[in-house]
Amino acid sequence: MAFRQQVQSWTEEVICPICLDFFTDPVTLECGHNFCRSCITQSWERRGRNSCPECRQEFPDRNLRGNRVLANLAEKARKLNGNPQEKERKHHCEEHQEELKLFCETDEKLVCVICRDSREHKSHNFIPVKEAVGIYKDRVKSSLDSLTEKKSAALEIEREQKQKISQIQEESSSLQTHIKSEFTKMHQMLTEKEQSLLRDLREQEENILKAMEQNLCEIQKNLNSFQQKLSNLEKQLEQTDGVIFLTEEASQKRRISGDGCVLSLTDGTISTKTFCSLFPFLVWKEMQEATHPGKAQISSSFGLIYIV
Repeated sequence: MAFRQQVQSWTEEVICPICLDFFTDPVTLECGHNFCRSCITQSWERRGRNSCPECRQEFPDRNLRGNRVLANLAEKARKLNGNPQEKERKHHCEEHQEELKLFCETDEKLVCVICRDSREHKSHNFIPVKEAVGIYKDRVKSSLDSLTEKKSAALEIEREQKQKISQIQEESSSLQTHIKSEFTKMHQMLTEKEQSLLRDLREQEENILKAMEQNLCEIQKNLNSFQQKLSNLEKQLEQTDGVIFLTEEASQKRRISGDGCVLSLTDGTISTKTFCSLFPFLVWKEMQEATHPGKAQISSSFGLIYIV
């Protein structure tokens, strides 16, 4: 019995914790735990991360160092064991050193026949290990199927959410382009309208001022003439010779009586109706016609958006 325990204790050191069989091509992880190369590789593939099944330590890289000493010990243990195919015989109860043949459904643990008859497991339900494996595998499979369905549903929701986000982004981008385009049209139209109104105002100003300045020139011309005549009259009054005075006076009367020039004021008014009272309405009307000739079409991921 003691020898059997010693052999069991020694052989347990060369058993892979994953496959529960003697090591085959054993490798050592950075944390110091050992596994079969194929077992740890498959474990990492299933889990999707590089972590030790024993201590849960994660590794950034898959550094697997071969353990030749452990491989030799495993080979010797395999030969010493005699019947390596029967893996179940390698699992024994730590307390009674008996083969673990039963599964306690009440405590959900592996037990030997001695544990079954103990007070600890009195009135508990027991089933063979193979039957328990089948039951629990079915449960795991059911959970796996359920989780797979939930994952698929979540992936579909994720896809739809991403699509909604993309649609909103596309619609916003399209609206931004439309807004910039419309304001560019309005800026251009306002600039053109400003230049046009300023030209009209300058033309009106030039036409009115031209007539006024012509009349002003005529007035100034007459003023010069009047001034000259005034000067002549003042000189005439200073004449002391009566004959000369009368001669000049007779001539002056004829000249003054011959002047028939009539002066008048040239008036003019700039039409403020177009530039002030009707200006906002006319510009707004033209702006509407320029920016919204009908229905503005904006392409959107939800379809076409019409802005009246």
